[in-house]
Amino acid sequence: MSDETYTHETWLSPLSWRYGTPPMRALWSEAHKRRLWRRIWVALAETQAEVGLVKPEQVEDLRAHQDEVDIVEAHRREAELHHDLMAEVHTYAAQCGIGGGIIHLGATSMDVEDNADAMRLRDALDLLRVQLRQVCGALAVRVREEASTTAMAFTHLQPAEPTTVGYRLAQHGQDLLVDLEDLDRLRDELKGKGFKGAVGTCASYGQLLEGTGWTPAQLEAGVMGRLDLPAFEAATQTAPRKQEYRILSGIASLGQTLYKLAADLRLLQSPPLGEWAEPFGKKQIGSSAMPFKRNPIVAENMDSQARHLAALPRVAWDNAAHSYLERTLDDSANRRSVLAEACLIADDLLKRALRLVRDGTVVHVAVARNLEAYGPFAASERVLMQTARRGADRQEMHEVIREGSLTAWAAIQDGSPNPLADTLASDDRVLAWATADEVHGWMDASDYVGDAPERAVRIADALAAAGEAA
Repeated sequence: MSDETYTHETWLSPLSWRYGTPPMRALWSEAHKRRLWRRIWVALAETQAEVGLVKPEQVEDLRAHQDEVDIVEAHRREAELHHDLMAEVHTYAAQCGIGGGIIHLGATSMDVEDNADAMRLRDALDLLRVQLRQVCGALAVRVREEASTTAMAFTHLQPAEPTTVGYRLAQHGQDLLVDLEDLDRLRDELKGKGFKGAVGTCASYGQLLEGTGWTPAQLEAGVMGRLDLPAFEAATQTAPRKQEYRILSGIASLGQTLYKLAADLRLLQSPPLGEWAEPFGKKQIGSSAMPFKRNPIVAENMDSQARHLAALPRVAWDNAAHSYLERTLDDSANRRSVLAEACLIADDLLKRALRLVRDGTVVHVAVARNLEAYGPFAASERVLMQTARRGADRQEMHEVIREGSLTAWAAIQDGSPNPLADTLASDDRVLAWATADEVHGWMDASDYVGDAPERAVRIADALAAAGEAA
């Protein structure tokens, strides 16, 4: 097996074949990176031809061979030169008998590499935003469907008061809308290094342009206009690394939202609750040892990948913080993987989230069962409020409810129905202030959800609007 043959006989990143989507993998491929480098060299030559520094036929020669990337040959040359970009320059130049000698004229490596990485990050954000809008659109449908489905809410992983399934989903949706807004802004603000030379002063370009009537800023604007990429006003040898930290932080924030969505599903799919269930194929195997298992593997996979994603902004933070003076090279190796990994993980998370949202199940029988079991505890608050309004001693009523609740918890743990409503409706201390029928009415928790349904629908409308833009 040669160095250029990569099969499952050698280590491959799971992101190379197992996780992510083909468009995102192609975007971060070595071949696409080198095609971008060549596109940048052509844009530079085209602008230099306007200036009169190079000949039109030289530019045409570069265009003719722009897509003839030969990674095997480039790697052969790199083994001698120990410089990957210059190896690509030599490979490209050897293909261009007329224009090969003008490639990279006036530029430094990061004039090409950093602009190419900015273009890849821009395209990656575009892919992620499309997928995120699809998830928002699908979630809008589920929120509307379940906006008024009363369910028990849990605080501290203990039954609390009722909410609705749609309102719970809407809160995940609200976070996704924040993430979408952040990614939109990051995409709109994204910039490239531009063409500023070895330490960002444009000295090499000033020397090259001497006597032409062109300024380095005009040359830069011409090249960046061809790439449709704005440039930072100031740069060192590299573009400001803070941009990559901000982008990875934004992507990791999306990962956090999707992590919580998946984690909540895992909790609610647990059989004692059993309210949600991720899709499970007819031939899917849940366990090699236990044939009955229906493990939430999609949600577990999401949480596993999102946990790794959360660590990546720290690497970008260090790259920005430790870019001493005009630059160091200690970010180079990790940037070859960290940028791609962040985008590919988010790409896979969104793919899996869309499946959960579209094909996951709300088990309404279990929702109703849990509400029947635990709802009376929450509804007892109504008894406290209503009797106090009629003049009852609030502290005495609190003690009555506490005593009855302890008895009810014991009954539930023994497998019996929750007796709290009957207990309070037959207690003389309560009946002094209300009828038994009133108490039973107050103890019905099915409508004790405030304005949660209306709020859920409003968020669903915002999610749907985002989804329509996908």
